[in-house]
Amino acid sequence: MLKQVTNILTNKYFLAGAFFLVWMLFIDQRDFFQQRERKAELAKLQEKKHYYQDEIAKARKTLNDLQSNPAALEQFARERYLMKKDGEDIFTLEDSAAVSK
Repeated sequence: MLKQVTNILTNKYFLAGAFFLVWMLFIDQRDFFQQRERKAELAKLQEKKHYYQDEIAKARKTLNDLQSNPAALEQFARERYLMKKDGEDIFTLEDSAAVSK
């Protein structure tokens, strides 16, 4: 039994395979663990890419709407820049929960 184990452990193909496995898992510049981290980072970056593509599509839709619809432009100016018509008063309300944070 001990002789069989010794023969297997001293086999040149086993030693070469074991060396190659250890090299690829731990020592190589592109080792297994680094590849796994890079795949996780790639997945996060792809999620961000989809998020920003969606935001760009929303912004383009808003821009198109503002350029083609005067009512939407007026609503945008009133909400965002607190613009008003002559003789109109504007009251702004602040959320007390948001202010105290």
